Amino acid sequence: MFVPMNRKTLVVVALVASFCLSLLLLSGCGDSNKTSDTSIVVSGSTTVMPIAEQAADEFTKEHPKDSILVSGMGSSAGIEGVSVGTAQIGTSSRDLKDDELKLGLTDIPIAHDGIAAIVNSKNPVKALTTAQLQGIFAGEITNWKEVGGPDLEIERVNRDEASGTREAFSKIVMVDKKFNEDSVVLPGTGQVRQVVGRTQGAIGYISVGFVNDEVKSLTIDGIAPTKANVAKGAYPISRELHFFVKGKPTGLTKEFINYVLSEKIQQGAIVDAGFIPVSGAKEAN
Repeated sequence: MFVPMNRKTLVVVALVASFCLSLLLLSGCGDSNKTSDTSIVVSGSTTVMPIAEQAADEFTKEHPKDSILVSGMGSSAGIEGVSVGTAQIGTSSRDLKDDELKLGLTDIPIAHDGIAAIVNSKNPVKALTTAQLQGIFAGEITNWKEVGGPDLEIERVNRDEASGTREAFSKIVMVDKKFNEDSVVLPGTGQVRQVVGRTQGAIGYISVGFVNDEVKSLTIDGIAPTKANVAKGAYPISRELHFFVKGKPTGLTKEFINYVLSEKIQQGAIVDAGFIPVSGAKEAN
């Protein structure tokens, strides 16, 4: 039997129909193996961010229907994001911690890097030992005259606890000693470089790839923090940069990872950002 509908009823029916159609369309786009009309989130390390951003720009030029959303919130945030599903790729400038090994993440190294100790360009100190660097950040060495410099108070510039660079520096340099709490703590590489660049007594640490004319990098244990020394394993404060995924990568996630591991990006974006390509990089399985 036909039941006449008033204007309000017709509007409701139209809205319901539109909603159902939207769901059908979305369900058709939900296949993770499709490379069109899809997007992934790449989130984490501020050190890895320039690589991910440049690779994403170049990838989406070749695949205009795809979207790669890149953000930098720190390595710990990236690892947490990929483990809970808010990101498809978590970027990190440190290895997984013991409690993170149980998260079911696949580690894909994408580049090699060194961590440079940096000082203000006016500071005459050119070299430190690892022990001296440890003593400075532990608060045991507080004046530059103790390491052959001027009678000037040392101002330590540290990274926050979400930083993979801090974690790697702590593991390699600090070992069993704690950072002195009386330090400036900053969230990003750029901020550390900026503060050290304008503070004569300051010392900080950043990725070798981010050292520029604003600051001066120090030789550590007689080895300069150059790309060549990092590549051959001679520089003492070195590490790998990582992509982490939950389980095995599939679809657009796998395609983007393999793009980053390709010669184009390894010899392009990674070198341009000041990092060392992964030797013999293999595609993700």
